[in-house]
Amino acid sequence: MTKKLIAFDLDDTLAITKSPISDRMGELLVRLLEKYEVCVISGGKFEQFKMQVIDRLEANHLRLRKLHIMPTCGTRYFRYNEIDGKWDMQYAEDLTESQKKKIVDILENEAKTLGIWRDETWGDIIEDRGSQITYSALGQQAPPEEKYKWAKKFLEEKKVFRAKVAEKLPDLEVRLGGSTSVDITKIGIDKAYGMQKLIDELDISKEEILFVGDKLEEGGNDYPVKVMGIDCIAVDKWEETSLVVEALIFSSP
Repeated sequence: MTKKLIAFDLDDTLAITKSPISDRMGELLVRLLEKYEVCVISGGKFEQFKMQVIDRLEANHLRLRKLHIMPTCGTRYFRYNEIDGKWDMQYAEDLTESQKKKIVDILENEAKTLGIWRDETWGDIIEDRGSQITYSALGQQAPPEEKYKWAKKFLEEKKVFRAKVAEKLPDLEVRLGGSTSVDITKIGIDKAYGMQKLIDELDISKEEILFVGDKLEEGGNDYPVKVMGIDCIAVDKWEETSLVVEALIFSSP
């Protein structure tokens, strides 16, 4: 079936972690918006999406209207309002204050128990994103090269950490996020939830969606999209994604 929506994870799919998309990727996304609806769905806050993607696109308001921004793993949804030139939030599935406190306590305790808690970091280790709590082992502003080194060294510990936290929070969703992060949201409010919202919003079917991401393995925050039955392409870095986007552009009528 012909695809109508192309959806992407952000870090390590469209860009180096926490970094702006390249000029090349920006050009490709603008061209992709000529032919498809495009969604970016990832664990960061809206401000992160703005810095990494939106501000890097030389696109008119008609193309921006076709861009769907879903921060914090689809627990929030923003769409461009061409009348006032602003991004309007369509919904937010926020955690309660009691849920947030419990999450923070468990994240810190489990990280210290496993020996992966660090006292010296680049910014906060645990960040309240409203609809999502995110644990970042090296802090929210850690340099990409440090994140990749940590991820390579502590991959198995990170998986164990996610599993231990998930055991303590059975009523919440716990997923592997970026290179050093674990994301926690309300149960069932994940990237599959976001995709279903777009299906309803655009009146399309899941067969008309293609998803590209780097965390499609079980426990990864892209995995719910795969389980949903949406066609997925796994990548490891943005350069691979650029080849996928080029193929979509040149194969589309």
